[in-house]
Amino acid sequence: MDKRTFLALLLTALVIVVTPLLFPNKKPPRTAAMGGADTAAVVGQTSGATAAAPAVQLPPSVSVTPESARATPESARTTAQPPATVAIPPADTTIVRRQNATYALTPRGAAPLAAVLDSGSYRSLRPERRGLPVTIVAPTGPLLDYRVTLGADTIALDTIPFQAERTAGGVTFNSLSVPGIRIAYDFTPNGYVTHVRGQVTGAPSGSQLLIGMPSGFRSEEADPNDDLRHLSYGYKPLHEGVSSVGFDKLDSTVFRTDSGPLQWVSLRNKYFLLAVMAPDSATNFLALRMRGGSREPGVKIATTASATAVEPLRDGNFAFDLYVGPQAWEQLRTFGNDLENVHPYAGWLHGLVQPFATIVMRILLWMKATLQVNYGWVLILFGIMVRLLLWPLNQSAMRSSIKMQRLQPEMQALQKRHAKDPEKQRTEMIKLYQEHGMSPLSPLMGCLPMLLPMPVLFALYFVFQNTIEFRGVSFLWLPDLALKDPTYITPIFMGASMLLLSWIGLRGVPPTPQTKMMSYMMPAMMTVMFLNFPSGLNLYYAVQNVAAMPQQWMVAKERAKTGPVAAKTASPPPRQRGVG
Repeated sequence: MDKRTFLALLLTALVIVVTPLLFPNKKPPRTAAMGGADTAAVVGQTSGATAAAPAVQLPPSVSVTPESARATPESARTTAQPPATVAIPPADTTIVRRQNATYALTPRGAAPLAAVLDSGSYRSLRPERRGLPVTIVAPTGPLLDYRVTLGADTIALDTIPFQAERTAGGVTFNSLSVPGIRIAYDFTPNGYVTHVRGQVTGAPSGSQLLIGMPSGFRSEEADPNDDLRHLSYGYKPLHEGVSSVGFDKLDSTVFRTDSGPLQWVSLRNKYFLLAVMAPDSATNFLALRMRGGSREPGVKIATTASATAVEPLRDGNFAFDLYVGPQAWEQLRTFGNDLENVHPYAGWLHGLVQPFATIVMRILLWMKATLQVNYGWVLILFGIMVRLLLWPLNQSAMRSSIKMQRLQPEMQALQKRHAKDPEKQRTEMIKLYQEHGMSPLSPLMGCLPMLLPMPVLFALYFVFQNTIEFRGVSFLWLPDLALKDPTYITPIFMGASMLLLSWIGLRGVPPTPQTKMMSYMMPAMMTVMFLNFPSGLNLYYAVQNVAAMPQQWMVAKERAKTGPVAAKTASPPPRQRGVG
């Protein structure tokens, strides 16, 4: 193994080692609040199609269960006791069914309570709810709550009774005790986007709508603790990039206010999202005010928080679009305004990693849509494709490595001959490179093809950690490409393929203790590092190793046929004595 190969392997290891250190997978303790269950069941107003809807899972205070879903086995429900809250009367809850989602809304505050994703693509992975439709719901209370500031007065709308009226597009709520307040929900056919429009009659100039965001989401993942770690508020300033604020970055005693204009405000966990979006440039949000939730002593990561988006009333009117659904890249990209970047990868390295992650996502999604095969096969084909694209560059680099190996005796002789004259040594080295059609940069350029796959591997690390397209996708013996291999077959195979690749690369190379040690240490170290990495990442890297073996074997055979170039001058010429 030559120096360039050693350097490439070392940098690969650094990428793998440093990535989890820079972005640790912290696991907060489980909290009953975030894992709360549904215990009260009531039947609300339903549309004609609602009878076939799945159970609408609501906060611990209330749930709405259509007739066809009442047979849910007790084993599929949690048994945690809910907090002492007042259940909403059955007749007050309104259910709206659309193609991909079912919504529950309450007249108490004219607010959405929960959304059940009915498309069949998103199922709960939580053990006690496994297989049921994903329900996006806050740990307590509705998904949104509203307050209106009218001069010096602030009216909390959840203290005002509203009457629900069904419309062709959805539901309109009209206030009963305070005339002139109206909120209308117009649900789009696909069910993920809702147009929210409202009016406060007689509102004075300077009035504002305060939109209370959820304090969190109930987890639907196999590892709820990892899901809680991703809880964050986000927003998009009008002329800047996306900002994301994790719950653990918020102080529970101090409010943080980020000023606008803001194009959208969001709450996300690992895979799902609630976002309120300005429908046009004239209705941006003024600010987002956030504060951390209470924390138990010794707990560093908060699992609850609060946030309020501020929207000005214009002639007493307000408008925003509500997205409740998956963080599907293609779905979010259609809205523009960088909503697809609501989950910025790599933290402070986002600007470096995001372009590669975007390219990788586009390629993988295109391959999936074109080939119509499992994502496991997509990863295998993608790994082979990357190796084939890099084949010419790798071939050039490996042959350059052979030349450098053959030049070693001459280079050592030059270094010894001109050890006391560094300038002369550099001049002679340049001449030697030129005689063999090389440049002083050849050793560095030889490393480049080996390092080119590193940004892709780095991007894939974050893609697998946070991309919903891989969530719950099984392949062969792997239950979930986004999670570690429970049998550890893929990381072991990855390490074995790396060891074999190193062994092939050592053929024809003068053995040294360092190269022998690294040929065994690197695969062992990488295997340990990859044990808990997503199985899809292990699969991709293993395929990369296997796809590189034919080229490595051919170059090794070529190297074995070529001996080192004999030094032109092994030692300096004898010194001439004068004749006297």
